[in-house]
Amino acid sequence: MRLDKYLADCGAGSRSEIKKMIHKGFVTVDGVPCPKPETQLNPETAVVTLHGITLQYKKYIYLLLNKPQGYVSATWDKKLPTVLDLVPEEYLHFEPFPVGRLDIDTEGLCLLTNDGALAHRLLSPKSHIPKTYEATVEGVVTEKDTDAFRQGVTLDDGYLTKPAELEILKSDTISQIRLTIYEGKFHQVKRMFEAVGKKVIFLKRIAMHRLWLDESLESGELRELLPEELHLLEWEDTPV
Repeated sequence: MRLDKYLADCGAGSRSEIKKMIHKGFVTVDGVPCPKPETQLNPETAVVTLHGITLQYKKYIYLLLNKPQGYVSATWDKKLPTVLDLVPEEYLHFEPFPVGRLDIDTEGLCLLTNDGALAHRLLSPKSHIPKTYEATVEGVVTEKDTDAFRQGVTLDDGYLTKPAELEILKSDTISQIRLTIYEGKFHQVKRMFEAVGKKVIFLKRIAMHRLWLDESLESGELRELLPEELHLLEWEDTPV
């Protein structure tokens, strides 16, 4: 790996800032000053210091984003802004991507990472990873709907959903609910309510597996996952 990429992965600064620090002799590799950004090193064994401080190499990045409406969960789109437009430059060299998709008008928890193995396990239909949403629904949501969701409802294409957990927070002509599903069909939450004659008018994902959205994050803000939060995404106790 190139020295400048190693430093970038350690969060030492932007590529241009890193190259300046290297050229000025602020960086050592295995105790030797190294003035060339293109110097190759083994990230697993090299001891790299910046201003005398030993750096810790970081291979993967895990970002928790409070996704706002108006952004698509993709790395690129021809016409629309993507969640990557909300990622600071210091993380972009990791080439993060969103784990799963939230509709453009859906808000809330969006996990971005470059850890393909983790993303695969979280998205695999065999993992049955729970995803929890809060929604505003046009129509009176009743215990009959709760029972129907618990049994599984038939979507417009004939697919019978897996059992889901529907909690009624407020039942009125405009209802408030919390819903946990264990799969990820296209527009699933909206289509499930359409199957019982109601319409979702606001949708927010608040949890994925045991990881919950940090409510202190403003819409559009993100931060790195804490080690204990990353542990919450492990799946030892998840049925497969």
